[in-house]
Amino acid sequence: EVHLVESGGDLVQPGGSLRLSCAASGFSFSFYIMSWVRQAPGKGLEWVSTINRGASGTTYADSVKGRFTISRDNTKNTLYLQMNSLKPEDTAVYYCANRGPPIAPTHLRGQGTQVTVSS
Repeated sequence: EVHLVESGGDLVQPGGSLRLSCAASGFSFSFYIMSWVRQAPGKGLEWVSTINRGASGTTYADSVKGRFTISRDNTKNTLYLQMNSLKPEDTAVYYCANRGPPIAPTHLRGQGTQVTVSS
């Protein structure tokens, strides 16, 4: 059974940084494309970023390009999202998924981690 545990979310001031982690188990992590998505209050799921199996290719939503960096450690079965220059509009619950877009709520297997950007 696929198991994904997101962590690292917190309350941070605008301009601050956070690093999210996603611990994966129950599947062959290194064989899967991995993604981050987010859901802001009252809004639908928004794709954030995707990384290929070997970490040689990454893509980003325009809203986070240049500020967020996705990475993975296949030896630790862990996905990361480094978030810099955070803005209030980045406030959301962040989820990881073992697939590329499109990603629907039915594809999510973790509880998510809350990121709140506020002064």
